[in-house]
Amino acid sequence: MGSARTREPIAKAARVVVKVGSSSLTTTSGGLDETRLTALVDTLGWARATGREVVLVSSGAIAAGLAPLGIPSRPRDLARQQAAASVGQGLLVAYYTAAFASHGLQVGQVLLTVDDVTRRSHYRNAYRTLHKLLSLGVVPVVNENDTVATHEIRFGDNDRLAALVAQLVHADALVLLSDVDGLYDGDPRRPGASRVADVHDPADLDGLQIGGTGRSGLGSGGMQTKVEAAAIATGAAIEVVLASAPEARDALAGAEVGTWFHSRSRRRSTRLLWLEHAADGLGRLHLDAGAVRAVVERRSSLLPAGVTAVDGRFTAGDPVDLVDEEGRVVARGLVNYDAAELPPLLGRSTRELARELGAEYERELVHRDDLVVLASRSGRSG
Repeated sequence: MGSARTREPIAKAARVVVKVGSSSLTTTSGGLDETRLTALVDTLGWARATGREVVLVSSGAIAAGLAPLGIPSRPRDLARQQAAASVGQGLLVAYYTAAFASHGLQVGQVLLTVDDVTRRSHYRNAYRTLHKLLSLGVVPVVNENDTVATHEIRFGDNDRLAALVAQLVHADALVLLSDVDGLYDGDPRRPGASRVADVHDPADLDGLQIGGTGRSGLGSGGMQTKVEAAAIATGAAIEVVLASAPEARDALAGAEVGTWFHSRSRRRSTRLLWLEHAADGLGRLHLDAGAVRAVVERRSSLLPAGVTAVDGRFTAGDPVDLVDEEGRVVARGLVNYDAAELPPLLGRSTRELARELGAEYERELVHRDDLVVLASRSGRSG
């Protein structure tokens, strides 16, 4: 294939986030596969020995908890998933603690929720914790806090979580490890499909059939979520490699394995990346034509005067979809009011509201710093 020089930005990345999926860590019966886990830790121990900082985003808590609880397969209901995660997370971290100790390394468990990368106070806490662990030479082991996450507010899979963590810690590279050895131009199980070695731009993916899940059925993500995670990270100036778990060392060394998603731009806010790529609106604000132009074309904040109706239940700080007069989603943002507060405010100027209700009402419904335009997706109904 190629040499380490082929992917020099990966080989020289000083801070790397590595994400491993459940199917790469567990047996077909659902228990942890110690051989696979040890092989992964050996690779990460090698990376640390070369002077690189490593953050591990590890799935496997739910899968690890199935066998001890006598559950034969990944449950669909949230309560049993949370119970399995509660049991399995301790087992998972115990294995990592022992395995990394053989390399003279300490690990620190970090369980995150969506709030930890979207709400400012939580974000700052997560940022400080991860950066302090890295400065102390600790390997952070990150997972979604499945025991308290809900269907409505969660990352949904650890691919997106890993991309957001990579942005949070200002990583140079993100390596997504799975049970497939890269992105293919068709179903890799069928003859004729070829591995895509490089993706320089989202347009490179046009015409590809992306979808499906891993072979084990234990994971929650598929190829689509990995591509979306790559879009989040590359949009934050982070190099991304998608490879199989046995190729982890080659991937970190910069060898031409898997698929390299080249970084595309300067770093962006983690909060905005999450809003664009991972968040689901908990409600909808219906905009008149003037407000749509202000938000989409002038990148202005959304004011009450331009909103004609509100749908859904949400509280201040939640993500909401902004839709045009035909119901198409044109933007998404963090709203500054509870849903119940909004009806009397709609269609009125902030100056008028401040005179009548007080100075605290002279503020935007969604500030432009907490808003992402999705005009390119306007063909998709929210």
